Amino acid sequence: MDATELNRIANALERISPPPVQAPDFSNYSAFVWHVTPDYLQPVEQVSRVDVSLLVGIDRARDTLLENTRQFAQGFAANNALLWGARGMGKSSLVKAIHAQINAQGLALKIVELQREDLPSVGRLLNLLRASRERFVLFCDDLSFSHDDQHYKSLKAVLDGGIEGRPDNVLLYATSNRRHLMPRDMIENERSSSINPSEAVEEKVSLSDRFGLWLGFHPCSQDEYLEMIQGYCDAHGVSIDSDTLRAEAIEWQATRGSRSGRVAWQYFMDLAGRKGIAINKA
Repeated sequence: MDATELNRIANALERISPPPVQAPDFSNYSAFVWHVTPDYLQPVEQVSRVDVSLLVGIDRARDTLLENTRQFAQGFAANNALLWGARGMGKSSLVKAIHAQINAQGLALKIVELQREDLPSVGRLLNLLRASRERFVLFCDDLSFSHDDQHYKSLKAVLDGGIEGRPDNVLLYATSNRRHLMPRDMIENERSSSINPSEAVEEKVSLSDRFGLWLGFHPCSQDEYLEMIQGYCDAHGVSIDSDTLRAEAIEWQATRGSRSGRVAWQYFMDLAGRKGIAINKA
């Protein structure tokens, strides 16, 4: 067997069993995205976010999550958090804004974004983070599960399952439009068709019970919607008279058929563009 053939065999073995993932230098970045095949943590140089002061109508959720995150960053006890509720009301924006706020207060905290479809790899990610002295918020955005989805079983390792349990230096924050992380019609169908209705959905529904904090986000009022837009204008130096702003903003929401923080931001981006102003969300 010649050297070329040996190299070909060695390369094939490496593809079958790749070397262990190497942790990045956590001291140089505060945010990372987890990728698989191959496993690696990609540093994020500039996180897309808004300032926490611009998030209107979610004061209770903001204060609760901020205090929980501060406790964790200081090395104290803290809870995993599920941010659930209306679309576009700032769930993911709040997580990113609070991460920035905690770092601005001089507390070292890293955030790692994990995609829902990569949940089966979470055990490998936890082992990587467990070996670090840093403290991490593991962020899973838009988390939900369908009827035949088995990814929820992997999530238990982050919450409180497994022999090793969740690393002391890792906390999970997840956002979802669903309080129980799966469609209501699926829950009702399971209950109506099962011999033992209470046990039929217990395993999946109990997953959301494993989050220590449930923070609800509800549709905003028209006054809150307008206040959001005015806050964006003030923060970015966009001038417009109040009557015009009100008329345009209300028309914008009517064309979208909804009113939320996301719709407010989209109107503001249109307004800023018409005023010739560039917007940086970092």
